Amino acid sequence: MAKSKGGVTVSKVWELCEPIVKDFGLSLWDVRYVKEGADWYLRIFIDKDGGVDITDCENVSRAINTPLDELDPIEGAYCLEVCSPGIERELVRDEHFEQFIGADIMARMRRPIEGIGKDFCGVLTAYDGTNVTITDHSGENEVTVNKKDTAWIKLDDFD
Repeated sequence: MAKSKGGVTVSKVWELCEPIVKDFGLSLWDVRYVKEGADWYLRIFIDKDGGVDITDCENVSRAINTPLDELDPIEGAYCLEVCSPGIERELVRDEHFEQFIGADIMARMRRPIEGIGKDFCGVLTAYDGTNVTITDHSGENEVTVNKKDTAWIKLDDFD
């Protein structure tokens, strides 16, 4: 398994957390280990229909704390955060893209696309595991981009 910077194996954390999260009737949205400033954060994103609340986050945090310490996948100090992916959740995994075909999204490209620019909004109309197709709200313009060429793609729930 590939390890990310800091020695954490995100896939191991995922394997540990997923059954615990499911026991609470929740789904595991994403696991990230990121450095912000001088600090490292292990973020566990959880979700459920209707959204998660602080109690869901507290319950999962308490339930994973001891098993995470026993697994010890992280070298050094870090802050554990259990949180919701939010309304403008970032689509990361294949199942996210498949689940939200037909939804309004916003995308930021790593480099501008000629005639479109770096940021654009539209409807997620297709995903094949590599390429994302977005149709503008008029239905007249469609762009297909490689997911690797995007900085992020998020749900756009604000009109």
